[in-house]
Amino acid sequence: MKLSQFRFTLPKELIPHTPYENRDDSRLMVLNRKKKTIEHKKFTDIIDYFDEGDTFILNNTKVFPARLWSEKEKTNAKIEVFLLRELNKECYLWDALVDPARKIRIGNKLFFANGQLVAEVIDNTTNRGRTLRFLYDGDPDEFRKILLGMGEAPIPKFHDRPSTPEDMERYQTIYAKHEGAVVVPMAGLHFSRILMKKMELKGINFAEITLHSGLGNFRVIEVEDLSKHKTDSEELIITAEEADKVNRAKDQGKKICAVGTTVIKGTESSVAVAGYLKPYNGWTNIFIYPPYNFHVANCMVTNFHFPQSSIMMIVAAFAGYDFLMEAYREAVKEKYKFFTFGDAMLII
Repeated sequence: MKLSQFRFTLPKELIPHTPYENRDDSRLMVLNRKKKTIEHKKFTDIIDYFDEGDTFILNNTKVFPARLWSEKEKTNAKIEVFLLRELNKECYLWDALVDPARKIRIGNKLFFANGQLVAEVIDNTTNRGRTLRFLYDGDPDEFRKILLGMGEAPIPKFHDRPSTPEDMERYQTIYAKHEGAVVVPMAGLHFSRILMKKMELKGINFAEITLHSGLGNFRVIEVEDLSKHKTDSEELIITAEEADKVNRAKDQGKKICAVGTTVIKGTESSVAVAGYLKPYNGWTNIFIYPPYNFHVANCMVTNFHFPQSSIMMIVAAFAGYDFLMEAYREAVKEKYKFFTFGDAMLII
């Protein structure tokens, strides 16, 4: 398929910059792929579409406070440092993006919190990417605590507002466990503790994987031919215990619902020949776009995404391209909210 096929007009007023007061206050558009019907519901109505034994797959990655502010040595220029991942714990090495990148070269030193921490730039990775070595003499765990204590919630820049302390709670799912993401699995933001308890009481099961979602989810696709696009790698962990939960539901003919595109990427990265989920511990750079034959999930929850984004393409592959584009036109007409703090879609 072509990049241009995923264009649509998205009014700016449909992009909220703050979350709903309650997580499950959002609206829910329900797409039935077999009947080709579109329903307009509340997110709490999602429970009505599932029965005992059905299984939701969650991504339990945890967002860490990745955005920090520093000053460049000598000039005192203010530099944003966006941590991407820890490269070496004992050597205090991190991959990061710096902004403005043109001012930062190998050998430069950056000072954090008036010199409480100092980092030296030791390598260039991309146009804005740098490898930083923090100059610290002490326990690595204590260093990490100090470093992340200086950070802010990494809410996407297009929200164009300062991060707040509340963002570290709301830019996070309630079931987040394993720290490593700089992008929240957005579909999971709609689930409240009360709703999940009601689902458990109905006999609905939950399985968990860990995919540490990165900024590649926001990266602009620069090729018209989607077969030539390459995605960033993300760390993926699927334990045998959690894979077994999913495979039992598959054997029983139950609904298996992927909560978000990160779960879709994770499950489709580790599939046996017979379509069963396998344990996995490594990295994945899978890029899914129409047409695609899915092996694990038979329904999914997702948000409404930006035009021409890689995550919109995953949803189009799952829902069917024409049906999704119809649904997006309906969403704009009905003023559904898009992206991070927006509304949800259930595809069954």
